[in-house]
Amino acid sequence: MTVIVTDAPIARVLATPAALELIAELKAEHGPILFHQSGGCCDGSSPMCYPTGDFIVGDRDVRMGEIGGVPFFMSPSQFDYWKHTQLIIDVVPGRGGMFSLENGRDKRFLTRSRLFADDELDRLVPTAEGMPEPA
Repeated sequence: MTVIVTDAPIARVLATPAALELIAELKAEHGPILFHQSGGCCDGSSPMCYPTGDFIVGDRDVRMGEIGGVPFFMSPSQFDYWKHTQLIIDVVPGRGGMFSLENGRDKRFLTRSRLFADDELDRLVPTAEGMPEPA
């Protein structure tokens, strides 16, 4: 039996190939974009995609990482709930969030998740707060 030991950092947010393809399409059409994980209400808990500058990221919003070269944020209260999980952004058939850029394409972003294993917790990529870096 081969045991592979790694100390590689663990990303807090990942994207499936389908999500990366849609992200590339949206970037080509809209320029710089960002994601913000919705906390509920009208669009449930969908990851929402906006042109950079059309959504004001709060000073305390948590930058989880990047997917497809695009920053991914969530509110501090959402982060407190999700901090023990890895978010996997996928694409499924359906209607996107009303204000999210994928709306009208008959496909939408969807957040899947998995709990981090205990041995992964000390290797998580650090988060940051506040505005995205200028593109």
